[in-house]
Amino acid sequence: MNSIANAVTRVVTGKRTKWLVLLAWVAIALVSLPLAAKLNGATTNDQKSSLPGNAQSARILGLQGRFPNADAIPAIVLYQRPGGLTARDRALVARDAAAVRALGLPGVQGVFPGSPSPDGRATYLTVPLTTGADLTRTIADTQKIARTVGTGDGGLQVRVTGPAGFLADTVSVFDNINTKLLFASVLVVAVLLLITYRSPFLWLVPLLSVGLFADVPSRALAYLLAQSGFRIDGEVAGITIVLVFGAGTDYALLLISRYREELRRHEDRHEAMARALHRAGPAILASGLTVTVALLTLLLSVLTSNRSLGPVAAIGIATTMIAMLTALPAFLLAFPRGIFWPRVPTYGSAAVEESGFWAKLGRRLFGTSVTRRPRLVALVTMAVLAVMALGLIGLKPNLSQLDIYRGKVQSVEGQKILAQSYPGELSAPADVVVPAARAQATMAAARAVPGVAEVPPGSLQTSGSLARFQVVLSSDPYSTAAWQTIAPLRSSLAAVAPGALVGGTAARSLDVHNAAVRDTFVVAPLVLLVVLLVLGVLLRSIVAPVMLTATVLLSFLASLGFSVVVFAHVFGFKGIDAGTPLGTFVFLVALGVDYNIFLMTRVREETRRLGTREGMLKALAVTGGVITSAGLVLAGTFAVLAVLPLVVLTEFGFIVAFDVLFDTFVVRTVLVPALTLWLGPRVWWPSALARSDGPRADPTVHVSRVAPNGEAALHGEALGPAET
Repeated sequence: MNSIANAVTRVVTGKRTKWLVLLAWVAIALVSLPLAAKLNGATTNDQKSSLPGNAQSARILGLQGRFPNADAIPAIVLYQRPGGLTARDRALVARDAAAVRALGLPGVQGVFPGSPSPDGRATYLTVPLTTGADLTRTIADTQKIARTVGTGDGGLQVRVTGPAGFLADTVSVFDNINTKLLFASVLVVAVLLLITYRSPFLWLVPLLSVGLFADVPSRALAYLLAQSGFRIDGEVAGITIVLVFGAGTDYALLLISRYREELRRHEDRHEAMARALHRAGPAILASGLTVTVALLTLLLSVLTSNRSLGPVAAIGIATTMIAMLTALPAFLLAFPRGIFWPRVPTYGSAAVEESGFWAKLGRRLFGTSVTRRPRLVALVTMAVLAVMALGLIGLKPNLSQLDIYRGKVQSVEGQKILAQSYPGELSAPADVVVPAARAQATMAAARAVPGVAEVPPGSLQTSGSLARFQVVLSSDPYSTAAWQTIAPLRSSLAAVAPGALVGGTAARSLDVHNAAVRDTFVVAPLVLLVVLLVLGVLLRSIVAPVMLTATVLLSFLASLGFSVVVFAHVFGFKGIDAGTPLGTFVFLVALGVDYNIFLMTRVREETRRLGTREGMLKALAVTGGVITSAGLVLAGTFAVLAVLPLVVLTEFGFIVAFDVLFDTFVVRTVLVPALTLWLGPRVWWPSALARSDGPRADPTVHVSRVAPNGEAALHGEALGPAET
């Protein structure tokens, strides 16, 4: 492995070969660009895209083609006036029905007026859209209907709702999601890099490297994956863009920071970059591999959206890691030291890291409470995290479809009015498929289930050995209350007709919820195991990986608990999506351990020369600034998920952004150092570092020349005391 790494380093940092590396990446970007642009059109956002394949609701969708018009998706045009419908309102309904018929849409088989509500304040039109699997046509037809019907006046509300209305509104949210998130991510990263580097030139190098050499190829690969038959929804594609920009900028910050250090020690830029890659490369590689493998564990999920997120995001991280270890160094070497202007790191100049903010913080913080009472500081910090985690008591992973949007959405408003005016599941009845011989018996059994309002006899259809009918529930089909009827309905029908299937709107949401809960308990432990193994190999220790993984896990639980309280009492959200805990867990455990990797690999490096205590002080001083900047960038990029009006993505972005900031400023700054000082050399057990502690020479370091300021310039980090 060392020989391969050295060979790659020589090629990437060679005075001539760097141009070949850079040209190769430019060629990859140019070839990838047309494919990356097609990713939006390759994403899938249909009813089946997030369902587990063996779920009853998914299996029913696969059988719909066997029954006439069973795949019809109704659009419901709802009219409501709080004071009661007028003659003018009823005339408008009649004109709208005629206007929709006049559209001549192939997918519209008829327009059916409904009866007025018992209170006389509402009525509706039902427009079944029989476009089969062509959901694009369904959405287009729904939008045409919405533009055709009247808008109401003088207090009359007109809303297009029903399954077709919800489908159109959901897809419209994801329209051009990749473009929106791409521009938002670029803007956030650009601003934060300008603040970090305070240079008019340097910020462009990491931004272009991530955008051209990481994001574009990863989106092209995702498109090819979608073309091979792999289902990728808009949410997965959008989150991956944010992840690539956040992680890629983090890796760039770490490498550029180490390159700046080495430029003060080496007169030749290429030699400085070689040393920077040699020192920072393993941390970036370990971080990238940890996140990549952790994401791939999502392939063990049964929820389709989780399974698609795993490989797509893993491809993004792996591409980003490779690009930051090869394209970025070659790109930086294409420019002279002046790229750092106005703070140019000249050869032989003093390291600002030794006198900067983090160095001062290390002396003050660790020179007092943390150094003297590391156990107390660690226990108090962990107690604070435990208190924050108590917010998990209020965790409600049952966000209904009525509550997934921020702001007012036509289909949601219409459904709420519909549920008030018409009791029962008027807009989206449950679908049941049973053996034809048991159809009447199962219909009778369904009527006896608590929560069932009606089993319309006219809904029965037969096709060969199968029969299909509908069940109207008492609860709103888009609320979680309907779940309480689906489970006993399935049990009752299975007892009468083994193999009976219950699907529909409420059943689909329940199946997604159950699959998400199952995935959390199966995948989460595997992610922790992956992190432990990678850290163990990197740090050659057992104690340190266990300690670091425990801090990241505690940080996640605290952040999730705090977020639950904020969502309920500040934002007013009704709950969180069942898939959010697992999604944020995978990202935060894998990404959160990044900063511990960046810090502890440097601590281990410095411990070999200075001992554990001084090694921690030195590591905090030289990595504090870059890790803080990386945390701000990563948090900022995930915060851009709030640009979309979806509660699910807003909560996802908030949890990740808050945890990254909390991990950066509390866990990595206070808790990890305190625990390390508390354990002392034992933190490195069973490696040789655990058996001795204190300043000693590093045999890999030797003097190569004397710098202009009279200090020794090194082929390593610094002189060991014995060599000095």
